Amino acid sequence: MRFGPDHPLVLDSGAKIDNLQIGYQTYGELNADRSNGVLVCHALTGDQHVASVNPVTGKPGWWETMVGPGKPIDTNRFFVICTNVVGGCMGTTGAASTNPATGQPYGLDLPLITIPDMVRAQAMLVDALGIDQLFCVAGGSMGGMQVLQWAAAYPERVFAALPIATGPRHSSQNIAFHEVGRQAIMADPDWHGGRYLSVGASPRKGLAVARMAAHITYMSDEGLHKKFGRNLQDRDKIAFGFDADFQVESYLRHQGLSFVERFDANSYLYVTRAMDYFDLAADHGGRLANAFLGTKTRFCIISFTSDWLFPTTESKAVVRALNAAGASVSFVEVETDRGHDAFLLDEPVMFASVRGFLSSAAAARWQ
Repeated sequence: MRFGPDHPLVLDSGAKIDNLQIGYQTYGELNADRSNGVLVCHALTGDQHVASVNPVTGKPGWWETMVGPGKPIDTNRFFVICTNVVGGCMGTTGAASTNPATGQPYGLDLPLITIPDMVRAQAMLVDALGIDQLFCVAGGSMGGMQVLQWAAAYPERVFAALPIATGPRHSSQNIAFHEVGRQAIMADPDWHGGRYLSVGASPRKGLAVARMAAHITYMSDEGLHKKFGRNLQDRDKIAFGFDADFQVESYLRHQGLSFVERFDANSYLYVTRAMDYFDLAADHGGRLANAFLGTKTRFCIISFTSDWLFPTTESKAVVRALNAAGASVSFVEVETDRGHDAFLLDEPVMFASVRGFLSSAAAARWQ
């Protein structure tokens, strides 16, 4: 969907984006009173293809375990919307999009994007679809940040909120990992100061290293050991060199190389920076509870025991803030060794929790 210059996206930085384009997918049918909309927010390197084949990779949707007919987010019952975030590279205005002022890709001329900017753009789309109140906003990781921002910025428009494996701000450790990735991209000679598209280049090596470093944070030590241990890759003994001796090295290299085929390097810079800037308490006088005062939104917070990127302490901070604000909130900590990526995987306790929460919220909404 494209918005003309008469309807610009005004950003937290004070800049604005004219001719905003938003790539999105919908699943299911909107009911007569437009009350069954569920907005699913994607994580850092996700996209709008939450429950359908990705046209670039040919792979299934990134949350097909959760979204679909008869699944916890049931498209027989709900009208599911998923957008590509502003700053992304799958149909929504981002650094690879054409700058109408120059006719060239934006590159680093695109203004910096924040999580509130992403949510503001989603609200524009929801408005255009004629939906006043969403039944639920759901998402994990960066998607969970968007859920929290939706609930804080538009409490009257969110009946239920489902933030998973997330937190109210990015920790210094998380910012540090993102900075390693950004520096890897910018150190690649093919980055060309962000103008690589204009010169027909691509910082593939830098982006691959950034993905490798990030992917380590999505798993747990126990999960990595269980999956790979110190097993060698296609050999009986070490090679005394710098080839991929170990299976875990080969796995990370594959993750890096496959990632560069589907993601824009500058988008990686922009979207990681948006996560770094997110601090919901700071936006509300330094007190997280202030973000939710008077809210009628129902919340279900889910975390995972082995997630060290967004540990359970982050989710509990949100739960305490919601309790202090007098909000309706339930909390589930899922026992797993799969780390942060558990929210994308087959986790029966998570599925049962989501299904139960949405069923309870639906009974309250349409009683």
